[in-house]
Amino acid sequence: MSLHTITDMLNRQKIVENMVRTQGSRRTELVESVVQKQHQVEVQSTLARLSAAEIGQILETLSGEDARRLWAQVGPEREDDILWEVSPTLRQHLAGGREPRFRKGQVRAYEILDGRMRVVPISCSADLEPLRPIWIDLLGVSESERGWIARRYGLELPDPDKLTDLEVSARFYEEEKDEIHLHSNFLLDTEEKSRSVPVAFVVHKGILFAVRNQELPIFRLQRLRMRNQPGDVSHCLDLLLALYAADVEYSADSLEDTYATLRRVSQQVLSENISDEAAARILSAIAEEEDLNSRIRGNMLDSQRAVSFLVRGRFLSPDQLEDAREIIRDIESLNTHTAFLFEKINFLMDATVGFINVNQNKRVSQLTVAGVVFMPLNVLAGIGGMSEFSMMTEGIPWPLAYGALIVAMALVGWGTYVTVKYYETRKAREALTRGLEAGL
Repeated sequence: MSLHTITDMLNRQKIVENMVRTQGSRRTELVESVVQKQHQVEVQSTLARLSAAEIGQILETLSGEDARRLWAQVGPEREDDILWEVSPTLRQHLAGGREPRFRKGQVRAYEILDGRMRVVPISCSADLEPLRPIWIDLLGVSESERGWIARRYGLELPDPDKLTDLEVSARFYEEEKDEIHLHSNFLLDTEEKSRSVPVAFVVHKGILFAVRNQELPIFRLQRLRMRNQPGDVSHCLDLLLALYAADVEYSADSLEDTYATLRRVSQQVLSENISDEAAARILSAIAEEEDLNSRIRGNMLDSQRAVSFLVRGRFLSPDQLEDAREIIRDIESLNTHTAFLFEKINFLMDATVGFINVNQNKRVSQLTVAGVVFMPLNVLAGIGGMSEFSMMTEGIPWPLAYGALIVAMALVGWGTYVTVKYYETRKAREALTRGLEAGL
């Protein structure tokens, strides 16, 4: 339908141009200009609704003249994406010697030279030609850029943000054409918020392809290690295991921060008095640490599944197999720590809620005391407002009579308050004595 619409618009433009050539009047040129602008707006509006891949398919279908005419209507911000989708011959016809460039993300290739890892930033297709990489890292690339690299190496590269299938069989699998696919979540722990970042790994013909849309600390750490520790990585599966191992280390560091945070929270919770505002802050901190702890546990389970898939699939050499088993042992030890932290978090949560209940009970007790104190005062105030009180105090000046009533009310109220506090203190002392006797 899009191809038919584009072709129809281009044919109408040709008809208008032919009319202008045959008639050649000034008025006709003005009409042609208006009609041409209208056609251009229609074409540009149609192109805006199409993806770069669809536009590339249309350009491949059109004749050379029509392709150039349609190319002229493409905005400069979409030219690179569309050039990735067309053949080199059509690219030469449309854009001359211009090479499309990676603009929306970062592409890095890693190759081993003389035992050392060399990092090569990739800006255009020509940069990949002389390389023999073992790792190609795609960070935040567009669909067209990702599709071109997939066609360049003859494989499929998924969009990591669209990996929503939770079935294990759909996240770790092997294709018939020597492709190993692993879709994993990696921890990103920042000061603002912790979250899981999906990463798609594809192992194909000795090359590890990593597709992600966010920068991760473990990737920066791995790049630094490869530069400073030559010889540790000689195969793409070594690199893949190193990334999972780095994720375990990063999660362990985050757990240490969680321990430190909960230690500070424990000191606040175990203090004598906690205000409601402080309790609210403590509950917020505990909830954040619980979310981080559960996220770490989920990511560790995901990494364990991925490494176990590599072990079961017999993709690893004996040395790599030993590294994989070491990673699994580290993950199991971290799972023990996360289980302990869940228990500690639950204890702190219950203790904080208990202090909130204590504060509420104190306020209820204060209201109860106030109610007990003012109950006899209400009775006296009611008596003072009765007509019988006026009859009883007849002959006594009213300021003196009502002043005496107020003094009596104050004495009764004070006496009631002292009596209530005495009984509360006595009960507290008896409870303390029973507790000491039970302890002995």
